[in-house]
Amino acid sequence: MLRKLHHTNTLEIFSALMDSHLILPYAEQGISAGFPSPAEDFLDISIDLNKELIKNPSATFYGRVKGNSMKDAGLENGDLLIIDKSLEPKNGKIAVCFIDGEFTVKRIKIDKKIIWLIAENKDYQPIKVTPENEFVIWGIVTTVIKKI
Repeated sequence: MLRKLHHTNTLEIFSALMDSHLILPYAEQGISAGFPSPAEDFLDISIDLNKELIKNPSATFYGRVKGNSMKDAGLENGDLLIIDKSLEPKNGKIAVCFIDGEFTVKRIKIDKKIIWLIAENKDYQPIKVTPENEFVIWGIVTTVIKKI
């Protein structure tokens, strides 16, 4: 169960609830994309996705992508993002940013003292962050979860 914290046209933000545990079978040897492996009969190892995907629980949130500005980076409408607010923003990272009252997810480009928010879709222009903007890099995207 996700607890919704914020909703905009481009992103929904949810808190990460770490008090539940769901232990799932895990195929440690990998899964063959060809012929079935005889190891399938020995799925006795388990995994907890909370522990696997969330390194800093108190600083981790989920966000659901709305729109297609990051489609060429593999982030598509409806994808669930894991966002870590404790990670330091670095050039080239995909970040959730709060700019002028709206959340957005973009690749950050730090060029000397100028920050650019770069969409990964040729239909969208880069956004230059100026001193006039209300702006904060809210967190760094660590994982994308897709439905197929």
